[in-house]
Amino acid sequence: MTNMAMKTKTMSVELDVQYSESQAEAGEEPPTSDEFQLWVDHALRQAGDAQVSIRIVDEAESQSLNKRYRGKDYPTNVLSFPMDIPEALGIAMLGDLVICAPVVEREARDQHKDTKSHWAHMVIHGMLHLQGYDHVEDEQAEEMERLEIQLMQQLGYTDPYGND
Repeated sequence: MTNMAMKTKTMSVELDVQYSESQAEAGEEPPTSDEFQLWVDHALRQAGDAQVSIRIVDEAESQSLNKRYRGKDYPTNVLSFPMDIPEALGIAMLGDLVICAPVVEREARDQHKDTKSHWAHMVIHGMLHLQGYDHVEDEQAEEMERLEIQLMQQLGYTDPYGND
């Protein structure tokens, strides 16, 4: 997948952050592994340890994955790939997040949001998807949005949906 990876471990989430080679060469500065770790740990809603992988990609890789797995032929901010591993195996892998740095940064700029805050929101949003939250139906969307706002505000960020 990549030759640039950083691993960190906390009491709750073992995190693997990967940067695609093209993203690393683009010179854009995504958040640090410590920032990712803080956001992932904060968004973990279940008890016990978990493993998560975050891959930072460029628009071409995001578009390819979005087309392959969602049938949408454009790059997107975050894709979540939950793992479905039987509990009996004792593997605590929640899944993978794929975040497109150029899309996240462009959205932050276009929506007049703090870039770091938008990165935090994308990680929290993705982590909730890995844990089974969704926003397909209105009731689910409202629950997920409320939780995202709460988690972001607990970290000192503003409401990512602009409701403040």
